[in-house]
Amino acid sequence: MHAPVRRSVLLATVMALALGVAGAAVPIAGASKPTSTRVAGIDIDAATIPELQALMDRHRLKSVQLVQFYVHRIKKLNPRLHAVITVSPTALAEARAADKARRRGDHRPLLGIPVIVKDNIDTTGMPTTAGSYALAGSTPPDAFIVQRLKAAGAIIIAKANLSEWANFRSAPSSSGWSGIGGQTNMAHVLDRNPCGSSSGSGVAVAADLATVAVGTETDGSIVCPSGANGIVGIKPTVGLVSRSGIIPISAEQDTAGPMTRNVTDAAVVLGAMTGVDRADPATSAQVGHAFRNYAQFLDDDALEGARIGVWREGTYDPALSPEVDAILNATIDALEAQGATIVDHTNIPIEAAYEPEFAALLCEFKDDIATYLETYTGAAYPKTLQDLIDFNDAHPELEGPWNSLIFELAQETGGRADPACTEARETANAIAKAAIDDTMADNGLDAIIAPTNGPAWLTDPVNGDLGGDFSTFIGSSSPSAIAGYPNITVPAGYVGPLPVGVSFIAGRWDEPKLIGFAYDFEQATHVRRPPTFLASTSADAARASKAHKNDRAVSPDRHGRWRMPSVR
Repeated sequence: MHAPVRRSVLLATVMALALGVAGAAVPIAGASKPTSTRVAGIDIDAATIPELQALMDRHRLKSVQLVQFYVHRIKKLNPRLHAVITVSPTALAEARAADKARRRGDHRPLLGIPVIVKDNIDTTGMPTTAGSYALAGSTPPDAFIVQRLKAAGAIIIAKANLSEWANFRSAPSSSGWSGIGGQTNMAHVLDRNPCGSSSGSGVAVAADLATVAVGTETDGSIVCPSGANGIVGIKPTVGLVSRSGIIPISAEQDTAGPMTRNVTDAAVVLGAMTGVDRADPATSAQVGHAFRNYAQFLDDDALEGARIGVWREGTYDPALSPEVDAILNATIDALEAQGATIVDHTNIPIEAAYEPEFAALLCEFKDDIATYLETYTGAAYPKTLQDLIDFNDAHPELEGPWNSLIFELAQETGGRADPACTEARETANAIAKAAIDDTMADNGLDAIIAPTNGPAWLTDPVNGDLGGDFSTFIGSSSPSAIAGYPNITVPAGYVGPLPVGVSFIAGRWDEPKLIGFAYDFEQATHVRRPPTFLASTSADAARASKAHKNDRAVSPDRHGRWRMPSVR
């Protein structure tokens, strides 16, 4: 997302969004032979959840075999990927219980399916840390969405690494880095950044470390890592899934969502996650809009007669990102071939929302993180934002190399009680909702598409996500994120070995429509391919080494406007 802020220290805040370094990647160094994803003769990478369930119903496959496969694969690949923080010690026992339940006639939609959840989502028996040693060992009971997943039969096999504190701590920062988990590496090219903050979830799905994963997003952190890692991600309408038991940035924008290898699995998992939670008042609004079965909307004719807008200006510059432009044009061709009418150069006027959004997030975070800490962590853990700042200051060997600048900016605010906080939130929301609603109404649109991300940038352990070419970042998450509307990303193409996704955007509670469009596009194109674990793309590495000689924490964009990329 583009995020303009004041020409002051605030400019150096929100880190690591879709800062895509353009230019064709040159596949070279250290291409690993792809590891086998076959279990009992079945290609797990290519199988959907309904297909796996059918195989288990016919006794061709067992949940125990799936869990053993994924645990072995985590042990083999995680030393290179750093995508997983914790593996469940009870997963194999739960798989045996699932197989036994199936023999008794149990046919729940996720029965025996291994799921990884981001390490800011509470899980019984595994710590929930947001990647920070400040919460090391904290084990609250299951979050509401974890309860829902387990009720559907899922096995929570592991916790995924993430950008620490969902990338709302320091500036600069490196997406996918946490004190506990280290730096997550994307599976397609290991020296590339997986995008944050649900980086571990995205890599885990791409690399077949679980059948599916769950991430969280405030602005971009489901869709960007999904696009960058070549998978599907759904950022739902705020209120469709509960946020209780999830370490927050802000209740006004936060939501969890599925991250999967195909649209079918995303629809199945989303249905399992929905439900009204008395601990999260926003979920009461889903009544009459939510479904337990989103798979019913998987329609390979959904695009026939649909009117789709194309948002280009403000998401990328064709002159700087010609490969992404070519991918978007190919996407348009595919949509038209499926019967859609295209309205090109549809603008979503969102820029005026960036500054009030960031101001609102700062003051909301100050209170919301304290509420989580007080409610879900034991007496030995920090209870306020100032406590977290003090912990970081006292433990630089654990919480380095990054600073606590965003924490400090949030601490300086008056919190939610400040009228300026309320005003900033109301302003940002009004702009974002109007930007989508009015654009769709004025053009008679059913949905809008935009590039989700550019090709993944090189991970820079010194300068972070802002160390590279600042002028070419690509992102389209902000309108949906700020408005609280849904956004679904699907693999759309590759720049060399680096995936690029396309986002389908629409209005509140429009998940059924977007799932249909995304599925139709996916089935028509079948773009996704498994990663090959390249060590590097040497030509780009050389360019980046030269570009990173100077630490550019903030700088103006190509139009002379001050911005920062950010995904959180």
